[in-house]
Amino acid sequence: MSSAQGFGSNMPRTKLTQGQLNAILMRHQAFRKSQPGGVRANLKLRDLSHLDLSGIDLSDADLSGAKLFSARLSGANLSNANLYAADLRLANLERADLRRADLRGACLRGAVLSEASMVEVDLRDGTLLHYGAGGEINPHEFENSVLTSELTAASMRNADLSRAKVANAFVMQADLTDAIMRGTKFMRANLTNANMTGCDLSDADLTEANLTGARLSGAVMTGCAINRTNFAGATLIGAILDAAQLRSPNLQAAVMAKVLENPEDDLREILLLHATWIDSGGRNGKRADLSAIDLSGRVLDGINLSAAILQCITLRNASLPGATLAIADMSLSDLRNVDFTGADLRGANLERATLTGANLSGAQLGPVHIQSMSNHVWRANLQRARLGMAQLRNADLRKANLAGANLAGSDLRGANLSEADLTGADLTGASMDGAILDDAKSGDAIGLAVA
Repeated sequence: MSSAQGFGSNMPRTKLTQGQLNAILMRHQAFRKSQPGGVRANLKLRDLSHLDLSGIDLSDADLSGAKLFSARLSGANLSNANLYAADLRLANLERADLRRADLRGACLRGAVLSEASMVEVDLRDGTLLHYGAGGEINPHEFENSVLTSELTAASMRNADLSRAKVANAFVMQADLTDAIMRGTKFMRANLTNANMTGCDLSDADLTEANLTGARLSGAVMTGCAINRTNFAGATLIGAILDAAQLRSPNLQAAVMAKVLENPEDDLREILLLHATWIDSGGRNGKRADLSAIDLSGRVLDGINLSAAILQCITLRNASLPGATLAIADMSLSDLRNVDFTGADLRGANLERATLTGANLSGAQLGPVHIQSMSNHVWRANLQRARLGMAQLRNADLRKANLAGANLAGSDLRGANLSEADLTGADLTGASMDGAILDDAKSGDAIGLAVA
């Protein structure tokens, strides 16, 4: 039973006008600032449907049982707020601060929570309540009186749910693309058909969770508990898994990266056809497509896969020094510890690829100038790429798109980052001696010392 039904249709809710709400908010602001006349906002059981609460501060407020159907709460501060069993269906909570909020038994069906901060939020079950004659809220005294939190079809792209409690919740068909869910508790949660592309689930608990049909391409799952997790039909191509996880029988029903039946012969034929395709300008041969293929540990020194389709390829620990991969598409790929020393990766698409520990020393990651009427410049795309502890010494990263990339602890000494986009990138602990940053975009970059 959803929280929208949980309080009962006959439960009285006082409808507030925008003016009445504004008066309550003013007193709450005074309360937050310890000013005279300040009163903590008590919006328990109030009907705030369709009202505009964008950017307001309701931290620590009581909104238990409130109806916020289709309310506008973008950028609102709801940290530590009591939203127990609240009705937040179709509410806009984009970029809202919900840290440590109590959302037990809340209904967020179809809500927009993109880029919201939901660190340590509590979305576990709640107890079904009813409105007593004296105005108090009491628990029902019969069995099956549990409210399950619901996030069905919610949009949570790039939301931060680190250490959140989401046990038993309904999260079916939710969009969790690029969401941060480190250490999040998803025990017995229903994540059927959820889109979890590129999300970070490191150290999360998915014990007995249902991930049937979920999309986890490029997701980081290292340290994630998957005991008795249902992965039937789930796509884990390009997902980052521990060796122990890969041995789990739970993954047998998942869609995983494929292995070539005859690696040496098959790869030789693919490369010959690709070379013909390049030399003939696409008239003959065949463009190489190694998407979702596992080539872990292979020696591919000097290989030419320019403009090849390599989406979700697994090349963990492979050797590709001097390889030519210009304009190749390696998005969402597992490229951990790959040796790309001196490789030509100009204009390559490495969006959401995991290059942790990779060696890209002296690699070319600058732009490619496409000779055409428009003289198009094709930039290397490393948006949201994971380059923690990667070697990028003396690499050419001119004009590269590194927005949102993780470069923590990487070696960027002598790298050319002129005109690169470092917006929102994490450069904590990165070695930057001699790096060229002329005209680079560095808004919201973390750990970048600007002279």
